Amino acid sequence: MEFTKEANRIFAKDADGKLIAEVTFPDCSATTVDIDHTFVDDSLRGQGVAGQLMLAAVDAIRAQGKKAIATCPYAVGWFQKNPEFSDLLDSEISRNK
Repeated sequence: MEFTKEANRIFAKDADGKLIAEVTFPDCSATTVDIDHTFVDDSLRGQGVAGQLMLAAVDAIRAQGKKAIATCPYAVGWFQKNPEFSDLLDSEISRNK
């Protein structure tokens, strides 16, 4: 699946222009973003699309030289299942939550 990348957002639309997948990660400071939303259309469930979105988000956040917090329940679970990416998480903010 091909994703469109914008500042703090990665998404895909179908041929009709309908949003079918999305992850958003707005800035919460100059050095940290919040992965606050993931969405995958029912037609794509079980195909690994949410995981692909998360990998794309991780790449984009790293390219910006930023750290992340995760408030989206899917993102929280994804980081727990993929500890090899935990270095991206902002441990200072996480400790203060």
